Parts: sequence; C-alpha cells; structure tokens
Amino acid sequence: MSLKVLDGNKFAQMVLEGAANLSKNAAMVDALNVFPVPDGDTGTNMNLTITSGAKEVEKSKENHVGNVAASFAKGLLMGARGNSGVILSQIFRGFSKAVEGKSSINAQEFAKAFEGGVETAYKAVMKPVEGTILTVAKDSGRMAVKSAKKNDDIITVMKDVLTEAYASLNRTPDLLPVLKEVGVVDSGGQGLVTVYEGFLAVLEGRELPKTPAASKLMNDMVNAEHHKAQMHMKTEDIVFGYCTEFMVKFEDDKLSKTSFDENAFRNELNNHGDSLLVVSDDDVVKVHIHTEKPGDMLTLAQRFGSLINIKIENMREQHTAILESEQVVPQYSSKPVSEKKKFGIVTVAMGSGIEEMFTSMGAAVIQGGQTMNPSTEDIVKAIAEVNAENVFILPNNSNIIMAAEQAASVVDQEVRVIRTKTVPQGIASILAFNPGAALEENERKMTDAISTVKSGQVTFAVRDTSIDGVDIKKDDYMGIYEGKIVVSIQGKQEAAKQLLQEMLDEDSEIVTIIIGEDTTNEEAEELTDFIEASFPEAEVEVHVGSQPIYSYILSVE
Repeated sequence: MSLKVLDGNKFAQMVLEGAANLSKNAAMVDALNVFPVPDGDTGTNMNLTITSGAKEVEKSKENHVGNVAASFAKGLLMGARGNSGVILSQIFRGFSKAVEGKSSINAQEFAKAFEGGVETAYKAVMKPVEGTILTVAKDSGRMAVKSAKKNDDIITVMKDVLTEAYASLNRTPDLLPVLKEVGVVDSGGQGLVTVYEGFLAVLEGRELPKTPAASKLMNDMVNAEHHKAQMHMKTEDIVFGYCTEFMVKFEDDKLSKTSFDENAFRNELNNHGDSLLVVSDDDVVKVHIHTEKPGDMLTLAQRFGSLINIKIENMREQHTAILESEQVVPQYSSKPVSEKKKFGIVTVAMGSGIEEMFTSMGAAVIQGGQTMNPSTEDIVKAIAEVNAENVFILPNNSNIIMAAEQAASVVDQEVRVIRTKTVPQGIASILAFNPGAALEENERKMTDAISTVKSGQVTFAVRDTSIDGVDIKKDDYMGIYEGKIVVSIQGKQEAAKQLLQEMLDEDSEIVTIIIGEDTTNEEAEELTDFIEASFPEAEVEVHVGSQPIYSYILSVE
C-alpha cells in the first residue's frame, strides 16, 4: 500500500487520531514529567492543547489540506497550555504555513511541512533546550526531508518520521542530565511521539490499541514517580516564582498607538524572567513566562489589546507542597509525620455542595470531573495527604479511572480503585464502606454498591449532532442515562422529566436530585412535584451540589 497524495480529509483523520492517541496516553506522559519546576503536567497540557485543535478540525469539514492545517493551528494556539502545549502549537503552526493554499500535498511537500514546523517552534522559544520535544521534532523533521528525497510515498515518509522520533526520544536522557538521573525519557517528546503514532495508524488504515501499551516506559513512569527531580532542588533555588500564562486579543485602537512586533515583545519580556514563549497570529498573542512580577507582564501586554485566559501559579508554593507530600510517602521517610489511619478514601468531585457531601462522609476530595480531570500526580498527592495504610479511590468519572489506576500503581501502599463513573455511584460506594471490615471485604462491597444505583445527568449540547438515534441541536438540554443520551430537547425541566421517566419504574424507592449552579430551588421543587405525582411510592431527596456543566445529577435506587 502506498499513498502519493494527501488530501484534507485524510489529514483531518490523522489529526483526530493523533489527538485521541495523546489523550489516552496523557496520564503516562504526565508521569514522565520530572523537571524541577512545578509547571503543570505535560501530558495534560498537551492533551488540552491538541483537543482544542482537533475540535477546530472537526468543525471545518474541509477537503483542503491547507485549510484543515490552518484550522488545526488556530485551535492549538487558542487552547495551548504550558510550555509543552505552546511548543506543540508552534510545530503545527509552522506545518500549516508550509502547506498554506495547497488543496493536497505530495511526499516532498509533506516532509517540508514537518521541517517548517521545527523552524517555527525553535523561533518561538527564547532559549531552546535540547533533549526535549524540540529535539524530537527536529530529528524526525530532518528524517522526513531525507526520506522524501528517496521516495514519493507519504506512508513511507511517515514511517521514517516515527522511527526517528522513537530513536530521538530514547536519546533525550543523553542530552538532559536530569532525565538520565531519574531514568526516563522526555515527557514532551513522548507526547509528540503519540501524536505521530496516530498519524501513521490512519495512513496505514489500522487501529491503535484502545488502552496505553504496557512497556518499558510504564516502568519508567513508576521510577519517575518514586524519584522526582523536585527532590533534588530547594524551593529557594527557584529564581522566578510565578508561572504566568495569558493571551492578548489585539485591538486596533491600541495597536495604532503601540505597534506589535513579536520579536521585539519577546526580547522585552526576556528581561523579566525565563521559560519564555511568545507566539502570535493576526488576532492574538500568547505568552508563557516564569517571572517574579506577573502583574508587570500583564501591564506590558495590555498595550496591544485586552487580556484573556490569564493563569498565574506560585511555583514556590507548588514545590513546597510537592516536597511535603513526598515526605509522607513511605519510600521517602521511615518515620511518617503522623500516625497512619487504617483506611482513607480519596474521591473526585466538582461543585462546592458535592464536595461538602463527600467530605461529610469522611473522604478527601480532589476538585475535578468532566472537563477538569485531575492528573496522576494530583491523585498521588491526595493519597499521601490522607496518610492511611489502605486507600480507596473513587474517580466518579470514566475519564479519571485510568489516572487513578496509574496513581495506585506507583505508590508504595495498598490502594484500591473503585471504578465509579458518576457522582451517584461514588456516593453509593462510600456509603457501603465499613471501617471495621477488612480491605478485601470493603473493596467487594463498595464495588457491588455501584450496581445498586442508576445515574443520570442533564446538561446542554455544544453542537448539532446525532448519537444513538437521538438528534441533538446546539443548546438543547440532553438527558444522559448511564452514559447514553436518551433525550434532547429545548427545555431543561422537560429534559429532566423525560430522563426520570426512563430511569424510574415501579421498583424505584429513592430518587436523589443534586442541583447544579444554573438551577434554582423553584425548578428543583417543580421536579420534585413531578416525581411525587408520577411515582408516588418513591421518596425524593434534594441536595444543592452547585456543580458546573450538569444542571441536574440524578440517582435512583
């Protein structure tokens, strides 16, 4: 099989598969993140970045390589998070510029696009560091050009790109001492490799494994979690303490007074910090910098337009917290800072009311859920903080289960993941916990409790689509029953009522309504009246969850 010409449709499929492969491997990439600056999670940041790009590609519906690549680059820039995410966006910004105006491309043009991506990414970074994602992109980009000189098959070029990307990734510890010291490869480079794996799979017409492959890298992850580079530096050694990210939306009236020049602005900011990235297009400029004066950076940027997407993190506090959490894990200290409890429970929740519910039942709560999945490291920290001999994790979201299981595998204590996929399942599971029972018995009862509750959610649709035979219009309210959309309708209340009719039957005894931040008490009372009138045998409980995304979370027992 060979491919001489790449069109927009095929390239769009490559982008979507590359994004999907990075997404399912994000926890693995997170675990490889060992640099001493607590600057977010590489896998999470890259995943959020490429997901934003993939969404733009999905919306474009183009069969024009140049236009698809432009949509991808725009989405990447708008969604870029962290150093790794911004660099990823620049790789494909350069790729996009290389194929601009082309409806399709041949092998040589495909190869030059990779090379163009490398040039753009290096220009965006004030002080490029070798042994990172930049090196992997550079080495594989050079191989693309070399391969295209010998043949005109795009699939062969992509195979050679991926082969060299693997080889370059394995060489990163030779270029960065901290990687060799900890015994892992570069996390950003690994993230780029997962994207390229998706590209090749589409070109070859095959499917990638649905779960991350167990490999030496998985063993490396364990090593990374147990030997964090943060342990090799002192908090006071952090020279620039605030990780500062923001975007500026250009405004004509401000630009008429102060013209914008990307290189000049980059050089200006370089005097105020390190880890600097400045990238722009016609509409916005995105900045990432570690600095002592984040407010001054925002002031400098406001000369060109309005500030959006601001994120400032105190890295000294983050680093101190990391060191403190490491001290209570057995492999770092033979004397725990306090006496360990027999059992601890870690759960994930979003919404002050839901968090309070879990806290009142004795669980430690990680803030997160849909659209905000905690990383492996977040969960490892929480496990350490509960300071218990045996820990149960309740993810309460299918997207968090993998990170929870990865966290369980890298800590030196008994951790069991109860595979809860919804908040009602998490509540049912924690209610089944018995502090006087043995570990295995609790695990069995908490797992069995999942099947005793039916879960439903009401939320809004973000685009038109059709799923499971249900036609969905943007801004409709959807009723979701055990992960399946069963109703889509304009009214929130009507969606909730139709969902409940699917969930309830003559055997239903208890209905719990957890109301979200966009739902009033009056609306909850209306829904209660509906249940009592339609199913008079069922007892109704109402709780204020204040959760985003979901207007109602419903459970039926």
